[in-house]
Amino acid sequence: MTDSPSRTEIFIERRLASIRWLILIPVIVFVGSAILAFAYSTYLFCHTARELVHHPLPVTAHISGFLVVVDVSLIGATFLIAAIGFYELFLSRVDAPGLSRLPEWLEMSDLNDLKARVISMVVLVGAVTFIEILVTPHTGRSVLYAGIGVSLVISSLALYLRLGHHRNVTEE
Repeated sequence: MTDSPSRTEIFIERRLASIRWLILIPVIVFVGSAILAFAYSTYLFCHTARELVHHPLPVTAHISGFLVVVDVSLIGATFLIAAIGFYELFLSRVDAPGLSRLPEWLEMSDLNDLKARVISMVVLVGAVTFIEILVTPHTGRSVLYAGIGVSLVISSLALYLRLGHHRNVTEE
């Protein structure tokens, strides 16, 4: 009795190996989304800077505008991180000859690495969004509700990461 794979197994494994290239579809969508987010944040920055020059007061309106720029840029970075993560996890390491390697924090070895980075970015976006609410005129109650909502989301994500990481460590 041999342990070599049958022709059927070889056929199926080759098809499964080639299907992994489908991951290029979300990678391309994520890169396109990142490009659009960065372009939009550049537009928002120029618009807010022009408004600041022409109408320097009230300051809070301009602070809020610049925080939206940060928010949209973080969203673009999240799309880029997801694109790199999907590519690295399903296809190949991002090590183009002649180019510098990715920063170590951006290298991903499993879905937990990708999940942790994306969730970290979501937490940042939530925090910046809450600060946007703080610097714009809102009632105390709406700020309180927004703060409670953001803190619940951040706490839930932190707990999810903690329990997910703990479970994987104990399984190994």
